[in-house]
Amino acid sequence: MSSPGDVPPEILNRVGSICRQLPESYEEPAWVGVRWRIRTRTFAHVYTPDVDRSPLYAPYATEGQDPVVMTFRVPADDLLGLTAPGFPFFRAGWGHNVVVAVLGDHTDWTELDELITDSYRGMAPKFLAARLPLLPPLR
Repeated sequence: MSSPGDVPPEILNRVGSICRQLPESYEEPAWVGVRWRIRTRTFAHVYTPDVDRSPLYAPYATEGQDPVVMTFRVPADDLLGLTAPGFPFFRAGWGHNVVVAVLGDHTDWTELDELITDSYRGMAPKFLAARLPLLPPLR
C-alpha cells in the first residue's frame, strides 16, 4: 500500500496548490496516497499504485518504478473525448465518470488545473461551484 510519502513531493505540491485554491476544499491522507475533498466528496486523489496488486497500471511503470496517478471525475459528455486518445488518460476500473491521469514530466499542468477544477465543480455544492470563474471548454 502506498503512502503520501510515495508520491513525489513536486507532484503532491503541484496538485495540492491547484486544489487549495478551490473554495472549502481540504487535503487528507487516503487509504492510499492523498485526496482532496469538498465536504465528504473526493474530487482528486493522487497515489502510487502497486502494479503487482493492480495490473491495470503495469503498462505505465517505468524502469521498475511504479507510476504516479491521479483519479478525478469528468462530466459524462467529456469522458470519451478525454480517454479515447489513451496516454496519459484512461478510464478507472470503477465509477461511471472516473478518469485516471498518469502524472510525470509529460504532464500538461494547465490542462490538469482545468480538469481538477471541473472535477471539483461536479462534486461541490452548487453555491460553491458558482463561485468559480467559468473556464473555456477543453480542446
